[in-house]
This record gives sequence, C-alpha cells and structure tokens, in this order.
Amino acid sequence: MVKFYSIVDSRVTEGVAEKDKIIVYINPDDKERQYLIDQYQIDEHTLLSALDPDELSRIEIESNHVAIILKSPVNYMAEHAFEFLVSSMGMFLFEDTLIIVMAEDLPIFDSKTFSRVSRLAETMLKIVNYSIFRFLEHLRVIDMVSDELGEKISTSIENTYLLNLFALEKSLVYFQNAINSNSVLIEKMKIYTQRIGFTREDTELLDDITIENTQCYKQAEIYSNILASMMDAQVSIVNNNLNILMKKLTFITIAIMVPTFVVSAFSMNVPFPIQHHPFAFWIILVIAFTAMGGFFFFWRLRK
Repeated sequence: MVKFYSIVDSRVTEGVAEKDKIIVYINPDDKERQYLIDQYQIDEHTLLSALDPDELSRIEIESNHVAIILKSPVNYMAEHAFEFLVSSMGMFLFEDTLIIVMAEDLPIFDSKTFSRVSRLAETMLKIVNYSIFRFLEHLRVIDMVSDELGEKISTSIENTYLLNLFALEKSLVYFQNAINSNSVLIEKMKIYTQRIGFTREDTELLDDITIENTQCYKQAEIYSNILASMMDAQVSIVNNNLNILMKKLTFITIAIMVPTFVVSAFSMNVPFPIQHHPFAFWIILVIAFTAMGGFFFFWRLRK
C-alpha cells in the first residue's frame, strides 16, 4: 500500500504534490520494491533491511539520497501474548522527496509532532523523535502490565502469569537493544549533518533527540532491572502459595480422617460395649464429632 503526503502550510497533509512530497510504502510487494530500486536507485539490500525486524539502525550516504534504517516498536496485539516486538523502518531522503518504507501502518503523521515542519530533513528528524516517543509509550504500558501481573501472582499457584512476566522481560531486552541501536544512528547523523542538509535548527533538534533517546534507554534499563529482580521473588511467592494450599488440603484430609477412624472402629464385625444401646448411633456420632473438635482445638493450639 502506498500513501502520499506533502508539506503544506508547515503541516504534513495527505495528498499529492510536485514538491516536498512524502511517499509512504507500507509492506511493499515485489512490484513496488522493484519500482523503488529502478526509479530511485535504492540499494536492494538497504530496502530489504527496512523490512527486516532484526536489522540494526544505520545511515548510508548514497550519491543521490541518504538512507536511514530506524528501529520502532510494533503495535501490540492480543496474539503477541505479552511480548512487545520491535520492527525496522527505512527512510530515503532525496532532494525533493522523502520515501518511507514500513512493515506495518503506523499513524506517524497524526501526531502533534508534525504540526510545524517546513522541510523534508526536519520531517525525517521528527520521525526519529516520534519513534522515541513510541518506545516511551510502550515502556509505560509494560510497567503497568507488570504491576497487574505482580498482583495476580500474589494469589496464584500457576505458572501462567510467570510466563507472561518472562515475555515482558524478554521484550525489555529487545527494546534496550533497539533504543541503543537508534542512539548509534543518531550519533552518526551528527557526523553527516552537512551531507544530509541539516540547518542550525535541525542540529539543535538532533541534540534534543539525543537527550530524549538517552533518557528512554535509561528508563528501559531501569524497568528491565526491576523486572529481573522481581522474578525470583515472584517465583518464591508462587511456590509459597502452593505450599499453603497443600497445607490446607492436608488439614482437611486429616480432619476428615479423624471421624472416619471413629466410625470405622465401631463398624468392625466384633462385639463392642454399646452395640445394644438404643442410642448407640448417636453416641458414636457424638464421639466422632468430639474427636474432630479435639483435632481442631489441637491444631489451633499448635498454630
């Protein structure tokens, strides 16, 4: 799928324009990829890297354009089973065209970040900034989900919630790797400011992006350390809950066995003193319940 945008009145608006046009390819097919390679001389390997989730962020300076591979979080869906994924995005900056290649449709230009833009290079920088913002949003969600899972684990005896926590911890490791990869990209962009065509304002924005990305990485690192330290405690809580349950079941089993023993003793096919008594049944029942009451009293006394 292809979408066309342009910069009109300092805003990125959807539509076709002859100048300062932005073309967004969402999961392009073979025909669209071949068109980009033939029409814009985009390197095939770089184009495929934009759709490879395992590709690292990088910048490449070509003869007629600048190619950037950027990491961004994937929109979370229920089938991901508490695992937050990371994807790649490609940006190819030409003199009057910015081509964006993504594996999934992200509403990047719906953000307020793009309310004041004047040039394609500035738009590309704000897309990098938007990616950092998306990482921060996902980190907040991971923190909220981990808190909810922690509350559920406190009363659980199953491994389901623990496995969900393991998935979150794995996601944080991927996030740290992606954010760190973006930081390398941002540092390299500072080296090629003149080649890319950044102005003084763009350079200042790039410095702000560097600070925000560093803070984002620190936040991901803190969440990862907290979650990792919580895992041992959560495992102990699950084991303790299981021990408490086994203790309760053992108590119930013994409580049932005490009156059963009394009734079984008087049910043997041998003579016993009160077998001809008219209230023998009730006497045995009282003895059984008295024995069970004595067990409860002994248990509470020990406790």
